[in-house]
Amino acid sequence: MLYRETGEFKTTYQDDQAIFPIPQDRWFVWAVIAFAFLVVPFLLTDFWTKAVLLPFLVYALAAIGLNILTGYCGQLSLGTGAFLAVGAYASYKLMTAFPDLNMIIVFLTSGLIAAFVGILFGIPSLRIKGFYLAVATLAAQFFIIWLFYRVPWFFNYNASGQISVPPRYMFGYQLTGPAAPIEVKYLVTLTIVVVMAFLAKNLTRGRIGRAWMAIRDMDIAAELIGIRPLLTKLTAFGISSFYIGVAGAMMFAIYLGAAESGETFGIQQSFDILFMIIIGGLGTIFGSFLGAAFIVTLPIGLEIVLVDGFQFSTNFAEHVKFVLLGSLIIFFLIVEPHGLARLWQIAKEKLRLWPFPH
Repeated sequence: MLYRETGEFKTTYQDDQAIFPIPQDRWFVWAVIAFAFLVVPFLLTDFWTKAVLLPFLVYALAAIGLNILTGYCGQLSLGTGAFLAVGAYASYKLMTAFPDLNMIIVFLTSGLIAAFVGILFGIPSLRIKGFYLAVATLAAQFFIIWLFYRVPWFFNYNASGQISVPPRYMFGYQLTGPAAPIEVKYLVTLTIVVVMAFLAKNLTRGRIGRAWMAIRDMDIAAELIGIRPLLTKLTAFGISSFYIGVAGAMMFAIYLGAAESGETFGIQQSFDILFMIIIGGLGTIFGSFLGAAFIVTLPIGLEIVLVDGFQFSTNFAEHVKFVLLGSLIIFFLIVEPHGLARLWQIAKEKLRLWPFPH
């Protein structure tokens, strides 16, 4: 009875086109955000922050970026790990070259550099699509990782080939480095993710987002009604890579603290983020969060149940994770292509009719 629209009237166009037109949805989202900002910082522990919260937020932002390109614009990409690496290495070079540069500027500039690289590798999308575009982005994945591994300038001629984040401060608090408080890391990451998620939600609901979805549904028909395919696709590649680049910069500077191109940003990262949007839901910002939460918490849950509970080996739990993940991807692709976000939407629709049948 609480999730109803009875007696609710939209008197303006702005109210009808609101992000959350149903007040209950709006209250729920603001309650979750308020809980994340006002309550969670007092409950943080090293384990939950480093193993769950920080990776969840970083991967959610990267999943939003890939969802813009694949879910909204229909351009399949397997180069997400490479664009994460571009953001990470760009932030490292900026922090070492300009020690006094504000970290927000570092993150945004890293995203812009990744956007430029994404646009370059998105140019072939005008002529190729589907499997062939996936292969082209896969080539970008291998080429960029090889570049960061073979050119010493990118890792400042470090003999180990690894990049390590220098200590940096924001508003008087240390943000990067081992001594940085976990509360500061969490709040800064959360703020950036929330702001960029709202921007992505508004972007996909506007003229640019409608052009993306028109290209995704039928590119020839979209061109006939005046949508320019090259500009639309390159915009999707640029904005998607911007989000992924910012995620890569935060992954390196705040979450990991150190990185190595081949191990940290390999092809497995690209597949993991692709699995996030498949399981969470293609073409939905909320699904990016659901998919990231599922992929991040699945290994932890299996370790708690199988290793700690039933005393199985860690290798066995890892194999179970791959089997379960593959089975779920097949299930969602066949039964519910729109993922967990669609299941959540169905549950809300049933709740709006409860206790009456439909």
